[in-house]
Formats: sequence, C-alpha cells, structure tokens
Amino acid sequence: MLASGSSGNAALLATDNTRILVDAGLSMRELGKRLAAIGEELRRVDAILITHEHSDHVAGLPVLARNKNIRAVIYMTKLTAPAIDWGECEPRLEPFQAGASFQIGDIAVESFGIPHDAIDPVGFRFTAQGVRIGVVTDLGYIPQSIKFHLRRTDLLLLEANHDLDMLKVGPYPWSVKQRVMSRVGHLSNLVMSDYLTEDLDSSTAHLVLGHLSEQNNHPAIVEMIASQALEQRGLATRLSIAAQRIPSEVFQF
Repeated sequence: MLASGSSGNAALLATDNTRILVDAGLSMRELGKRLAAIGEELRRVDAILITHEHSDHVAGLPVLARNKNIRAVIYMTKLTAPAIDWGECEPRLEPFQAGASFQIGDIAVESFGIPHDAIDPVGFRFTAQGVRIGVVTDLGYIPQSIKFHLRRTDLLLLEANHDLDMLKVGPYPWSVKQRVMSRVGHLSNLVMSDYLTEDLDSSTAHLVLGHLSEQNNHPAIVEMIASQALEQRGLATRLSIAAQRIPSEVFQF
C-alpha cells in the first residue's frame, strides 16, 4: 500500500515479471517517491487499474497518461473512462466491463461491481503463482456477491472508513454524513467488524484495513475492533492498518 485514505490511494502488486498499480490518487512525483522507497520505479509498471473516478483514486492519472516514459496501460471500466479529464492526451486505455476477468502478464485479474456513489466502481481479486489478493474499498455495504469474490484470499485489503459515533459528532455537513453512512457510501468499523466475525475466510493470512477517515476514525480504534473480531473467531490472521502519508510494509508470499 503506497497510500490509503481520502487524500489519495495507490497500491503496487508485483511478481518477478509483472507490476500493477491499483489506483493513482497521488501526484506522479509522490507516486515515484513512494515506489522508490521500496525499490520500484514508475517506468517499470506494466498496468494501472482504476477502481473508480473519484479524485482520491485518479488525481495523478492524467499526468501519468501524458508522460512518454510511462509504459503502463490504463485499465478501467468502459463507463468510468469518459468521466476522467484527460486534457489533450490520448491515454493507452484498455476498457473492460465490470465483472470481467482478464490477464495482465502472469497476474489473473477478476473485477466485480461494488456499491458506491461513483459511475461504475469495481473491486478486484488478483491471482498469481497460487496466491490470491482481494482489494475492496469505497463501498457502502458488503453484499453476498462481494463476499463470494473475497473467499479464499491470502491477503485482503478492506475498508474501515469511519467510526459511527465520531462521524455523527464530527465536522462534516449533515448531507455528507448521510452520504458516508448510506449504502453507496463507505464502510463503518461496525460493518467491517461484522464481516470479520461472520464472513472472513479462515485462509486469509494478512488483513489490511484501509481508507480510514482522518476526521472520523483513528487507527487505534480500528485495530482494537478488528483484533477483537479476529480473536472472537480464533483466527491467526495478521492485521495491518494502511496509512495515508507513509507506505505500508511490503507483504511477500
């Protein structure tokens, strides 16, 4: 995880042969800086996959698309692509239908629709060398269809956006609070905890909780709630909290 939160999101998935950037919500300079911190480079990225068009997921995308030193092909749904302001450049786009599966190098990609107030938002499940990784943030609730896609993942990135009590007394206007709490908003700590208690696959070795609100949540609260849920299940799943301003550790399989 290079960054996770309302100020920008990006993650790198890599094998020996293929590198995929999931979302580009940081500037090109900041993305390059954070990749360099883990020994990677933007020019080596093969593909950029976009979950949806909100600025905290695509802020750096138009500049990346214009840069001739970036070889990455940009993957996004057919409905999302027109929502991006590309300027005068013609990006190297590979549009797909939400729900489609495809191959990028030696990484198999499965997309699935998610409930969020964007045009055509998706989550992803990646499979390479027998390892499965699920990525799902920015969703108002977790329907059965998504639970199916997140089964048997070795690493899962899941949203834990807000604490309901903090959100209700926080600084947001009521209209924004209603949006965040809606079924096309963001996952609360409570919904996240319920999923861990009832549905998290016992095969999940690493759980990364991300997209925490800086105004309406706190890493210590998220860690406490998630740890209690995992303990209740008796799972040995390793828990990490993704941050906005610094990259996470590198998860290796």
